[in-house]
Amino acid sequence: MQDAALELIGYQVNFDHLHLGLFLFNHLACGTTIGLEAGLFSDLYEGPVYKQRQTGTDRCPEYCLHERQLKPCPAECECRYVREIIQTVRQWPKIGKD
Repeated sequence: MQDAALELIGYQVNFDHLHLGLFLFNHLACGTTIGLEAGLFSDLYEGPVYKQRQTGTDRCPEYCLHERQLKPCPAECECRYVREIIQTVRQWPKIGKD
């Protein structure tokens, strides 16, 4: 995650098993895209994990339905912790970045 040529470009949700959703990274130097399971990053989050999903309700901004949408989610939703991990990954310090 420290590689300045590595960029988080998306998230493919798996509503049945959130830990199996994919974080999508591009390696800018070679143009390769790789998907890594969200569960591999779960130790980066220490906040609350809500029990119910809000998808399809008026409380849900539907960010998880749009692969390239990486904003944090304001809803008290089961998926929110993954959105918080996305923010941590996006803000990870890069080595070699100007």
